[in-house]
Amino acid sequence: MRPILMKGHERPLTFLKYNREGDLLFSCAKDHNPTVWFADNGERLGTYRGHNGAVWSCDISRDSSRLITGSADQTSKLWDVQTGTQLYTFNFDSPARSVDFAVGEKLSAITTDPFMGLPSAIHVKRITRDPDDQTGESVYILKGPQGRINRAIWGPLNKTIISAGEDAVIRIWDSETGKLLKESDKEDGHKKPMTSLSKSTDGSHFITGSLDKSAKLWDSRALTLIKTYVTERPVNAVAMSPLLDHVVLGGGQDASAVTTTDHRAGKFEAKFYGKIFQEEIGGVKGHFGPINALAFNPDGKSFSSGGEDGYVRLHHFDHDYFSIKI
Repeated sequence: MRPILMKGHERPLTFLKYNREGDLLFSCAKDHNPTVWFADNGERLGTYRGHNGAVWSCDISRDSSRLITGSADQTSKLWDVQTGTQLYTFNFDSPARSVDFAVGEKLSAITTDPFMGLPSAIHVKRITRDPDDQTGESVYILKGPQGRINRAIWGPLNKTIISAGEDAVIRIWDSETGKLLKESDKEDGHKKPMTSLSKSTDGSHFITGSLDKSAKLWDSRALTLIKTYVTERPVNAVAMSPLLDHVVLGGGQDASAVTTTDHRAGKFEAKFYGKIFQEEIGGVKGHFGPINALAFNPDGKSFSSGGEDGYVRLHHFDHDYFSIKI
């Protein structure tokens, strides 16, 4: 399995996202320019220029026509995917972190960081079909969590919003009223800040990664813990295979901590685990720094990882991967 090395970012990667067909890969990094690549050969198609700070995440509409990005320049922008033009800019009073389209793209959940005394919040915005009708007002704003909200996604049928962040509590909010419905159990939950959250293709369950060196699989509706995957380094990124019962974890500690920890902790590889039996299947090495972003192609036949080293590595699986006996 030879990786395709995609060099286009000058700074560490923050987020990766495939479109629904799996032919385009969108990457966000700290260098202000979200980039789109061909997902089969890693060729760079173009960049979306206009942000003035690190871009933390992006989401792509179902028909691959719109892109939304959230950036540290205190804005979230809507883009035309094909032409790269900015369609609209949402302005906030603090850095925008996570962005996620609801099913149908009529709504988007955007999280903002705590900043200058402002608490973190989840803003729900209406997205119009015609960019000329777009307004910046929020349908409602959810507040409550302490510390940063690292990721907020829509639950099944857009009925809920699921958020995870630095206070290590997963919260499920009612997307109609904005009420808090459930919080994850202290006993079952993560012990340190959660870095990532990713849902299954059908939306019935989701996985969280945390600095407590584990990833956990949860039920989207009942918020019950299903599985825990333990590793020996902080987990920065998690992804679930849409095809096989595999989860992949990526991470590694900060460079400043290399000399003070176990010698295995510095290995910056993507680790594959069996989703059901929680055992390690294998690893993919290659990055010269922690892995910050992971994404599976929707067909499950390839995956990509983005690292602190500024590279995106695109891996097409060999035939024998699909016959691994767990």
